Amino acid sequence: MDISRSEQRILHLLAQGGRIEIEKDDRKRIEAIQCLTRDGWQYPGFDLDLFRKLKRKKAIASSEGGPYRITRRGLQLVRSELDNK
Repeated sequence: MDISRSEQRILHLLAQGGRIEIEKDDRKRIEAIQCLTRDGWQYPGFDLDLFRKLKRKKAIASSEGGPYRITRRGLQLVRSELDNK
């Protein structure tokens, strides 16, 4: 299964220790979403559509109400980068 360049960037960021945090409203709908690096910086090119694509491919998951992190399936999908950026 091929993944897009933007999905590749997010998965690589998550593989290095990043996380995806979501905020929900009173009706349990997603109100705000942000992707954070391991250093706490917010990644600017992340939106709800990209989040849904990654979740549909089972590349990310949340456990016990915590932030979303990369799964084993996500690690299989991500290609290694030589420069590790």
